[in-house]
Amino acid sequence: MALDQSLVGRSYPPVEPPYEVGREKIREFAAAIGDGNPVYTDREAAGELGYPDVIAPPTFVFSIAFQAAQQVIQDPELGLDYSRVVHGDQRFEYARPVRAGDRLSVTSTIESIASRAGNEFLDVRGEVVDESGERVVTTFLKLVARRVEQPQDSTEEGK
Repeated sequence: MALDQSLVGRSYPPVEPPYEVGREKIREFAAAIGDGNPVYTDREAAGELGYPDVIAPPTFVFSIAFQAAQQVIQDPELGLDYSRVVHGDQRFEYARPVRAGDRLSVTSTIESIASRAGNEFLDVRGEVVDESGERVVTTFLKLVARRVEQPQDSTEEGK
C-alpha cells in the first residue's frame, strides 16, 4: 500500500514534556560511541571553548528527534508498515551544539514521500528548539519502506 502523499507538509506537535539533556546522558553517549573528546565529559574543557557546560556529540540528538518522529511513523493515515522499514539516511544542521541543561522540544514535519522501484521513501524533518524557542538543530530522517514482494504466478511453478 502506498503512503498517503496528501500528508506531505503535515506537522506534528512536540512531545511533552521537553527532553532534559543531562551531563551523565551526554557522557554515557560519548562513551557508547567511543568518542573521548573532553568537551563531552569535562565542564572545564567545554568552558575553555566558550560553552557553559559539556556539549553533546553531534549524533546525540538522533534519539530525541526519533522519539518525536514516532508520531509520524505511527500515524494511521500515513499507512506506513514499519515492519518493512529500513533507516535510509540521517543528517543534522546545527545552529549551536546541544549542551547539558538544555530542555529540547521537537516538531516533526513530513517533508516528502516518493516511490521508486516499488519502495516508499519518507523524509521527516525535525525542528529541535530549546525552551526559549531558539532553534538548536534541524534533523533530517529518511525511512525506506521496502516493497512487498509479489508471489510468483502458480502457473510458472509447473514448468
